[in-house]
Amino acid sequence: MAFLRSGAGLTLDLPSPAEAAEITAIETEEAAVQTPVGASLRVTPLVREGELVPRGGAVACLRHAPDICFVAPLAGRVARIDLLPGRRLSEIVLFREAGGGIERHDTAPAETPAGLRRLMQGAGVWPLLRRRPFGGMPARDETPAAIVVMVIDTRPFAPSPALAIEGREEDFARGLSALERLTDGPVLVCQPADAPVIGAARGRVRGVGCGPRHPQGSAGIRIHQTFPAGLDMPVWDIHAEDVAALGALLATGELPMTRRVHIAGAALREAQVLHTHPGADLRQLTRRILQRGPHDLISGSPLDGHSAQWLAPRHRQVTALPRDAAAPRRHWLIAALTRSGHAPAIPTAALTQAFGKALPAAPFIRALSAGDDETAMKLGLLSLLEEDVALADYVLSQGGRLGSQLRAMLDRVQAEFAA
Repeated sequence: MAFLRSGAGLTLDLPSPAEAAEITAIETEEAAVQTPVGASLRVTPLVREGELVPRGGAVACLRHAPDICFVAPLAGRVARIDLLPGRRLSEIVLFREAGGGIERHDTAPAETPAGLRRLMQGAGVWPLLRRRPFGGMPARDETPAAIVVMVIDTRPFAPSPALAIEGREEDFARGLSALERLTDGPVLVCQPADAPVIGAARGRVRGVGCGPRHPQGSAGIRIHQTFPAGLDMPVWDIHAEDVAALGALLATGELPMTRRVHIAGAALREAQVLHTHPGADLRQLTRRILQRGPHDLISGSPLDGHSAQWLAPRHRQVTALPRDAAAPRRHWLIAALTRSGHAPAIPTAALTQAFGKALPAAPFIRALSAGDDETAMKLGLLSLLEEDVALADYVLSQGGRLGSQLRAMLDRVQAEFAA
């Protein structure tokens, strides 16, 4: 483990080769439509296997809210529809095929807040929003207390959201204006501290300066420090590139599917920035730049990503890591004793920095470990998701334990709140 510390947060020293100078555009031969990471949603398929669908065309909708649709990231033919028990969506796989066209939407009703919601839900923008507390996309009729727009991402190897919207300033400003119509509260634009806020010269849009070290560019940390979420005060967050896509949708009736993605990691011959689409096939994206030997392809960052075949709906990173050789099996008694032990969270400067000095790290971790919901809520639980504690997990070498404890507590609080 190695990291550099200066100011709030940490800079992780993780290996990755030099980045190629050229930025390429790749539309993969296969793509998948999935629900956002962490969500298990019941859906109704709107297409059949073998059917040709346009780019941006709806392929499924939520069973309990049919206005909210999931859309095709490219024009192609439906190859496979995989549903888990309870009609929960696993994936809808598409083969790219010319002739599918592009789905166009009527934007005239979007002048009203209700019409804007219907457009965002029908065009596939709604799943790109994420709510706090508890995570997941907002309910179809939910009104947030504030909306946070992330124009910074400080995770290891993360591509700059500011570069993703370069040249798209008008679309971004139009998207910000649209978000203002969804809330009576502020629209907080989180960005590098020394950058001017795009489109923030009017209305309720406010700039929030962030430092360059992780987790300063983590949405949960920013929400906790600027506008804490509460049980009756939901706060939404959204990536800057998705705000620009919303602005383009309002201007043209077509939802752009291109996103800027950074591929990095120790299993590569060279790192690369490219333009691709949600649900892209990670194997095709990395085929020519992988080193020989066993490896793992991760959708997301090395801190909070997961092994996958497809680029997850909100992800803009691909991490390629060498696959470790299998460790020799230990005696069952030693393994059982190791699993039953809980390593203490020793207060250190690095642990404090892993939360960006935004909350008392050791008391918060003790509350998670002890299942003390009340204390954890007072310290900031309701603004956080698993990705916001991933750096602390890394510092403590917990292997995801903090994230699991956080999710278990959030699920328990949500069940009690709904009762």
